[in-house]
Amino acid sequence: MNDNCTFCDIANETRPASVVYADELTMAFIDIRQFHAGHTLVIPRRHVGDIRQLDETTGAAVMATLIRVTRAVDAAFSNDGMSLWHSIGPAAFQEVPHVHFHIHPRKTADGFLRVYPHTPPTADELTRDEFAARIRLFL
Repeated sequence: MNDNCTFCDIANETRPASVVYADELTMAFIDIRQFHAGHTLVIPRRHVGDIRQLDETTGAAVMATLIRVTRAVDAAFSNDGMSLWHSIGPAAFQEVPHVHFHIHPRKTADGFLRVYPHTPPTADELTRDEFAARIRLFL
């Protein structure tokens, strides 16, 4: 646990939250901001700043909870789609430095969280292959 972390306080049950699901390694709770009803967060109970420091066992548990809760949010609320995301660092607008995934119900043309412009540039095959090779070096 981190003494200055809102999500650690929620995981430790010292800060109130509307908990959707909890197990030994993970927790899901309703986000305080509700652009559309059902916006939920999934976290590991243990403090981890971002996904790059997450061990594979906890990561697998977080993913299992993310899948399970996404299905439940989809069943519980009327929506036209879902957005799932995790941000790392200030440039990506990570607000709480504790791994968390958003489950966000969406409505058609709601204007919320446009990730790409209408026509993002397309990389040619040679460039894509080069990028893939660079990433494989670190696996």
